[in-house]
Amino acid sequence: MKGTFRTIKWAILFVTLGIYYFLPFIRWDRGPGAPDQAVLVDFEARRAYFFFIEIWPQEVYYLTGLLVIAAVMLFLMNAVAGRVWCGYLCPQTVWTDLFLKVERFFEGDRRQRINFDKEPWTANKIARKTGKHAVWLLIAWWTGGAWVLYFADAPTLVYELATGQASLVVYAWIGILTFTTYSLAGHMREQVCTYMCPWPRIQAALTDEYALNVTYRADRGEPRGHLKENKKRAAEGLPAGDCIDCHQCVAVCPTGVDIRKGSQLECIQCGLCIDACDNIMTKVGKPTGLIAYDTDINMERREQGLEPVYKFIRPRTVIYAAIIAISAGIMLYTLMNRQMIDLSVVHDRNPLYVVQDKGVIRNGYTMRVLNKMNEAQTFTLAVESDSGEFTAEVIGVESNADGSIAIDMGPDRTRQIRALVFSEPDADLPASSPLDFVLENTDNGEKVVITDFFRAPEQ
Repeated sequence: MKGTFRTIKWAILFVTLGIYYFLPFIRWDRGPGAPDQAVLVDFEARRAYFFFIEIWPQEVYYLTGLLVIAAVMLFLMNAVAGRVWCGYLCPQTVWTDLFLKVERFFEGDRRQRINFDKEPWTANKIARKTGKHAVWLLIAWWTGGAWVLYFADAPTLVYELATGQASLVVYAWIGILTFTTYSLAGHMREQVCTYMCPWPRIQAALTDEYALNVTYRADRGEPRGHLKENKKRAAEGLPAGDCIDCHQCVAVCPTGVDIRKGSQLECIQCGLCIDACDNIMTKVGKPTGLIAYDTDINMERREQGLEPVYKFIRPRTVIYAAIIAISAGIMLYTLMNRQMIDLSVVHDRNPLYVVQDKGVIRNGYTMRVLNKMNEAQTFTLAVESDSGEFTAEVIGVESNADGSIAIDMGPDRTRQIRALVFSEPDADLPASSPLDFVLENTDNGEKVVITDFFRAPEQ
């Protein structure tokens, strides 16, 4: 079926699958020693890269923010236009459309396929069936292959896959994803939407009477009947609707819904029945829009002879949009102001302190220094406290004349160090004194301060 919504679906299919299949091959220069794949989840290095953004494990809150935004965007889409996500953007819908396109190429449209399946097995039938499933498997295989390319350098992994040098885990994941894509998009199709997906059950509780949904305008279409019958009834002055009961809306529906029976759980709001009905209405010389995106409130208003109203801005859409804007704003702010150095400090638990000669108290700390930049850096580490004078040393690193400690860091690295902090001789200290560890980048002045405690015997 051709039409506006079918064209939109094709455009979304080509754009989304184009991004999915080819994004791993886009390069992004991050400097020497850094991966040049634009989008990469590097488990070995414990990094995630998205063009100019590099995410460390300590910044997993960015992933949390993205999940929150994605969930609320789904709610917002539902509040505006029902299950529009299911009809146009859901991976199950996109891949099923692609598989159906392949099936139509080899076996024809729905009516031709029904007759084709009834034919005896001939060389032609075997060739067409084999070709269809071969292309399905090829698409499914490339789908699984594209997925693993996001977790390793894509050109290198493609070469290793072609030469049999890739790890068993890679081949296993490609096999699993090939099987699931082939099964879900090629065979299960609408059963996934109807029985496996939880979203239809959830979205029913989130919608309201102002949400746009694919709607059969019964006030115009009823009483339905064949074209000649309706013309005869109209000529006799009897009520006659525009629906000619051609069942084209049912034939093109991916889930087999008869939209004329009202809103149903299986309907994914894809709009294909709108295209089918508009084509028929055009052929029989009637206005289009018998099936269209409309709201429950407008159905009631039409029955009362009132003009339709559309309220896209209402409390729930404003709240959803505000949550998205706030979450995105917080993420953007933290990203723009993120520190490129970091420090974690863990105090020794056993012993908490050691009393040395002349009443000097020593505390031990295990620290991890992070350099998120792609160039080597030199950091200084110092200790500060309002409770007294303290000196520090890092095992294996010489201290500067001012008592600070210079720590050399390689690019994009973490380094674990062992630090010892000493009190003055016979210092009168409480059992616990706040202690600030100050890590500073000597090149740009960026600084991070971590507060811990210096332990001493109770007086």
